[in-house]
Amino acid sequence: MRVLTVNPGSSSLKLSLVDPDGTVIAEESGAGHEMAPLVADMPRPDAIGVRFVHGGTEFTGPVVIDDGVVERLHALADLAPLHQPASLHALSEIRAALPGVPAVACFDTSFHATLPDAAATYALPARWREQFGLRRYGFHGLSFSYAVRRAGEMLGSDPAGFRMVICHLGSGASLAAVADGVSVDTTMGFTPLEGLVMASRAGSVDPGIPLWLIKHGLSVGEVNEGLERDSGLRGLTGTGDMREIRSRAASYDVDALAALDVYHHRLRGCAAAMVASLGGLDVLVFTGGVGEHDPSVRMRLAGDLEFLGVGIDHELNEGVDGDTDVTSGDARVRSLVVTAREDLEIASGALQVLG
Repeated sequence: MRVLTVNPGSSSLKLSLVDPDGTVIAEESGAGHEMAPLVADMPRPDAIGVRFVHGGTEFTGPVVIDDGVVERLHALADLAPLHQPASLHALSEIRAALPGVPAVACFDTSFHATLPDAAATYALPARWREQFGLRRYGFHGLSFSYAVRRAGEMLGSDPAGFRMVICHLGSGASLAAVADGVSVDTTMGFTPLEGLVMASRAGSVDPGIPLWLIKHGLSVGEVNEGLERDSGLRGLTGTGDMREIRSRAASYDVDALAALDVYHHRLRGCAAAMVASLGGLDVLVFTGGVGEHDPSVRMRLAGDLEFLGVGIDHELNEGVDGDTDVTSGDARVRSLVVTAREDLEIASGALQVLG
C-alpha cells in the first residue's frame, strides 16, 4: 500500500509518496496549499495520510477521515490557528484531487496521550477544566515519535531502555521528556504557544500580560496575532529566521545577540526541567530545522548542560550530514542529531488503521 503523506505548515506544504517499506517514491513541496498541481505527476496512491497538529481529547491515534471527523477537526481549529486551518484546507484539496482514495488523520498530540496527570493538569478551576477540556496536550508528536525510534536504531538498542530529552527546534519548537519510549513531559501545552521562544511565537509568558493588554485597549484578536505571529525571535529582532539572526550576531548586532541569549536561557531551563521529570538523562536528541542544521545551537545547549554529563564533539558537530552521533569521547550522555521524518510517521499511522 503506497501512502501519500500530506504535511501542511502554516504557509507551505510537503508531500511524500511512501512505499510500505518506508522508501520515498516521490516528493513535492510548495508555498501555499494548492494540491492539484503537486499531485498531477505523481503515481496514484492507495491511501492518504494528513498531519493535524491538534487532536484534542478525542483523537489519541490515527483515524480514518469521514465527514463527522472533519466536523470535529474544525471545532479544534482555534486551538492551533497557524496550522489546523491549513491542514483542513489541504485535506479538502487532496480529497478533491484524489477522489475515492481513503484518507487518515494523524495527530501531533497523540504521542503525548501518555502524559501523567501531574504533567497534563493545569491548576485551574475544575469547572473550566471539565467544560472546556483544559489540559496540556503537547505537540510535535509525529517528529518525537520518529526520533525515538530512530535514536534506538542509532544506539543499537531498544529505546525503552533510555531516558531521552528530544529537542524539536524549528520555527515552532518544543522539547519532550521520554522514558521507556513514551512521553512523560513536554514544553507545549493546551496550544502550541507554551514553552520555548520560537520564530514568531512568544512561548511561555505571564498569563497576566495578555489580560493586562486587553484591559488597556488591545482587542483579543490583536493580542492573539501578537503572541502567534509577532513575538518570539521576530519580536526581539524583526525576523524569525535563525540563519539571519546568527549572521547579524556575528557582526555584533546588539538585538541579535540579546535574542540568542533569551532563546538559550529558555531552552536551557526547559531542557533541565525535562531532565528533572525523567530523574536523569541518557540521550539528548536534536531534530527539526534548527536542531538539524545549526551547530551553534547544539553546542551552546551542550555547554549549558555539561553539568548533567552532556558533551558534543566539535568536529562531529560541525560536520553533521543527516543522522549523526555527535557525542564527545568523555561524555556520559549520548547526543544525537536525527533528521525529522514526519512523513514516515504519517505513513505508518495510515497503514496502522487501514491495514
